[in-house]
Amino acid sequence: MDRDIWLYLLCALTSCGIRDVLRGIPATLNYISLDTNRGGSPKLTPYPNWAQNVAGDCDNGLTTAYRIHADECDRLWVLDTGTIGIGNTTVQACPYTLNIFDLKTDKVLRKYRLRPDDINQNTFIANIAVDLGKGGCDDAFAYMSDELGYGLIIYSWENNTSWRATHSYFMPDPLKGDYTIDGLNFQWGEEGIFGMSLSPLMADGYRTLFFHPLSSEREFAVSTRILRDPVLALDSYHEFQALPERFMGHSTSEVMDENGLQLFNLVDQNAVGCWNSLLPYSPANHALIARHDEAMIFPADVKIRRGMVWIISDKMPQFLITSLNYTEVNFRILTMPLADAIAGTVCDNAPWKFVDNNALWWGR
Repeated sequence: MDRDIWLYLLCALTSCGIRDVLRGIPATLNYISLDTNRGGSPKLTPYPNWAQNVAGDCDNGLTTAYRIHADECDRLWVLDTGTIGIGNTTVQACPYTLNIFDLKTDKVLRKYRLRPDDINQNTFIANIAVDLGKGGCDDAFAYMSDELGYGLIIYSWENNTSWRATHSYFMPDPLKGDYTIDGLNFQWGEEGIFGMSLSPLMADGYRTLFFHPLSSEREFAVSTRILRDPVLALDSYHEFQALPERFMGHSTSEVMDENGLQLFNLVDQNAVGCWNSLLPYSPANHALIARHDEAMIFPADVKIRRGMVWIISDKMPQFLITSLNYTEVNFRILTMPLADAIAGTVCDNAPWKFVDNNALWWGR
């Protein structure tokens, strides 16, 4: 098993990036070696080491690694929110920082602090997607979703700079802020843009970024041609597209593979759904591929890698609203072959070739 898989999954084992050293989370980014651990509750190993997991060491360490992504160039992109604590105890110990590691050497390739103009007083960056273009490893952009500040932050690897895009599609739906998960009813009415996934490269050399607010049942889309251009990203309202409603509940993360198959976590259903982007985006073309009312309470993240689906669940509502029962298993990594997951569903009904046809995506 290649290491970029298990590095990615272990980020969320620290309660999805919420870190408070007083509560016993000494390292924010960890990994498990699958060569020696195939079950049970294995010990976590700090990545890249203990010294670089010192909270508040803004120049050299990671404070709170909220989301990470391993790309095809053996780079690990780590979004560090710089915060310690939760709720009213939160302290912004360090600036928001994007750290890029070389997975071959475990050395830091770049440490980029977001500009003051990239964020606002409400900023909480919830997710990261990495876009590799036709130009190879240097033609890389990171898209970071500002869940509570309602923006999208774009970072260019080649130019080592960033900019911010805003749009009303990044905001939550005021009618979709009520949640009931594992018997807990609560309201997250402010949760905006959260999950993101990137289509395969299209004929014009760009991808489509699909995204959705957490408190919403809609998916939206925009070409990376718009996002990659700092001028277009500021003023291209009509280039963003609204897709039909999903009608399957709230979704956290999503991912799309090289064939255009999208998977998305459904937190209300303790499940993962799918959509084959060769088909119109409509309820008739959505399906469940996995559901479990114990093991998948709050599926926080999902990835597809080499024909395998990887899901992580973490009981986030219990952690935030009541308390975790530490005599139970609270954090799980689940995996299954992708072909088995979609077998017999509408997601497996179309031939596996990618069609450059945006009309299919938007159900026209």
